[in-house]
Amino acid sequence: MIGALPTTASLYERVRRVIPPIEWPAFADDIEAILALKRKRNAVILAHNYQTPEIFHCVADIVGDSLALARKAMTVDADVIVLAGVHFMAETAKLLNPGKTVLIPDPGAGCSLADSITASDVRLMRQRYPGVPVVTYVNTAAAVKAESDICCTSGNALAIVESLGAPRVIMLPDEYLAQNIAAQTDVQIIAWKGHCEVHERFSPADISELRQGHPGITVLAHPECPPEVVAAADFAGSTAAMSDYVGRHKPARVVLMTECSMSDNVAVEHPDVDFVRPCNLCPHMKRITLANIRAALEENRHVVTIDPAVAERARWAVERMLFV
Repeated sequence: MIGALPTTASLYERVRRVIPPIEWPAFADDIEAILALKRKRNAVILAHNYQTPEIFHCVADIVGDSLALARKAMTVDADVIVLAGVHFMAETAKLLNPGKTVLIPDPGAGCSLADSITASDVRLMRQRYPGVPVVTYVNTAAAVKAESDICCTSGNALAIVESLGAPRVIMLPDEYLAQNIAAQTDVQIIAWKGHCEVHERFSPADISELRQGHPGITVLAHPECPPEVVAAADFAGSTAAMSDYVGRHKPARVVLMTECSMSDNVAVEHPDVDFVRPCNLCPHMKRITLANIRAALEENRHVVTIDPAVAERARWAVERMLFV
């Protein structure tokens, strides 16, 4: 491949189906520098499934959904963790690795769900529903987790809710995830009205158009989508579950009703599957780039810190989730 540095040529072969050759020279220098900086600083990069392929497949050491990143963060053998994702994920990594340096390449990489609720909101919910346990999605700030009984991800939410043995629970902050879980359990779920700005835009009409335009297509939906979208899909699950579904079932043609880069990353692993891409981008995830990952490692920015009093209570809620 003309223009590729020797140590990055093999990496390009891995992503050549999703990154045009003309774009690769713009990435190769940063990739080369990041690989060297990781060795120099004993650093690892954790990347969420929504990161772009040049990050996900070329510089990341650990990839996955929120649950996988949380679990794997606990066993990281490194001095520095760079979180290629959004801010609440970096906070979670810091909660589970209090003695390590955790960097977020862009502190402005936020989340509409995390912004939809505050710690004081949780306290008010407890006052309104005394004695009802609070299950908080990991897509929240550490201060919100600290007010909770236990955390959950989209991959383990049902198991977490049912593990509490309570007739009803408060589930925050994603209203659609709560509704989709409520449809699978006898536990009464009290929801909050937070939404993901990516997943809330999908509609049953989108699925109808996809089925008309691509007969026989398999539709996979994330449980942050509205319940009517989940009902119209062939399968609903976390990003990890969607990826596993593609690997197990090998549908000839598939659409993932989730953030756009997810399709590119799964397509790398399954060249025999045709991916149709309804491109809803997460503007927060896209704030993470090779350039600011490199700068984070070169300049030790931006260091994630959490108030110790908050961290202790938030860590308990996250760790409790990991052992269910």
